[in-house]
Amino acid sequence: MNNDSSSRIVARLKERINTSPPGARLPSTRALVAEFAASPVTVQKALQALKMQGLVEGRPGVGTFVRAARTARPSDYGWQSAALGSPQTLVPSASATMRTVPNDAISFHSGYPDRELLAERLVQAALARAARGETALSRPPVAGLPDLQSWFARELGETTPAGINPPTPSDVIVLPGSQSGLSSIFGALVGNGQPLLIESPTYWGAILAARNAGVRLVPVPSGPEGPDPSELARAFEETGARMFYAQPHYANPTGAQWSGERGEEVLEVVRDHGAFLVEDDWAHDFGIDTTPVPIAARDDSGHVIYIRSLTKSVSPAIRVAAVIARGPARERILADRGAETMYVSGLLQAAALDVVTQPGWQTHLRSLRHQLQSRRDLLVASIREHAPQVHIENIPKGGLHLWLRLPDGTNLDKLMRDCENDGVILAGGNEWFPAEPAGPFIRLNYSGPNPGAYHQGARILGRALKHSYQ
Repeated sequence: MNNDSSSRIVARLKERINTSPPGARLPSTRALVAEFAASPVTVQKALQALKMQGLVEGRPGVGTFVRAARTARPSDYGWQSAALGSPQTLVPSASATMRTVPNDAISFHSGYPDRELLAERLVQAALARAARGETALSRPPVAGLPDLQSWFARELGETTPAGINPPTPSDVIVLPGSQSGLSSIFGALVGNGQPLLIESPTYWGAILAARNAGVRLVPVPSGPEGPDPSELARAFEETGARMFYAQPHYANPTGAQWSGERGEEVLEVVRDHGAFLVEDDWAHDFGIDTTPVPIAARDDSGHVIYIRSLTKSVSPAIRVAAVIARGPARERILADRGAETMYVSGLLQAAALDVVTQPGWQTHLRSLRHQLQSRRDLLVASIREHAPQVHIENIPKGGLHLWLRLPDGTNLDKLMRDCENDGVILAGGNEWFPAEPAGPFIRLNYSGPNPGAYHQGARILGRALKHSYQ
């Protein structure tokens, strides 16, 4: 029996507990094994879960009993409000994309690829080797393992054109995930109350990191081909900002990809204003119809701060990323990272490096490209067939997501509730806007579990849309 079986037993026993008086005795383990046709290990696991939740208690040699409810004294934390004062910024809670949902739900909301899209054997073997190696017992350098720094520098350097100095390993800072890098960049290089230009819509985690740093967000509208360079220049001039955060390749949530010409134009605007471009290359390994060439490869004057993550492509359990920056900006980011985390686990760094340097990694990426293409196309076809009211502005050339514009007047909250009641979990588009949303949107993840359910999920979405107008 697996975890799902144990969870079902827990749910059934909870129903019984809710209707039983305190002190009531549950059936014996042997009786529960017969009732649920489960193994003794699975039943014991379910009972242990109920004990951890405080619902039952075991009495050795006697049995398991419904625990008497305790009336707890209400906690009073009012003193903390006076001690802490008003927050400088109102930081939202974690994104709805991080929700854990039932296994039988059709999950369109997540921001991570399904386990079957990961190089599982490579990852497990790499973790085993790392656990036996020196990095399991030693402290790595603050900026990262030298070999991993070299790998990140080499990856970017391979796309650097002639006449541009490629990055060196000493330009690389290894991070415990790109989210921490964004926090350091915004906090150390922008600062509290200062303006930050940011694409709209954009990655919710960047919005969260910026707000947590007290940065003032200035939205720059961005479409399937990126922002209008003239609008970007105007925003720099009007605000005096010195930084622009963007995702030139397979943007989250829109899937947009800038052309090479658009990238050159944006870089020119940034240079003209003596500013920084923060290039978030989170989906570098998720190309489908194109292969991304980072804008950072065309800059050796320190205007582009480049972030690349391995967390989604290697494993969510291996939170390893890197920022490549030059000059004083790099030193400020490193100082902030050192104060925050001191260093990144050497074991995780070694495992990540092991995975991406194995011959099988490139084979995996080629297979991944085809799998993402088939999933993307299946979801697009499902939406067009069963939810034709939805507008698909852009078929992404890579990444993990499909960005959908809903009909004007759609009650987004009602739509999401109705879909969830029918077992379909959506991610509403509002949290990807740094200011007011430009309309009703949803983001669907085509790399999630059970692609065979895409047609059913789209059918439920289309049906719910008919009853979701304001």
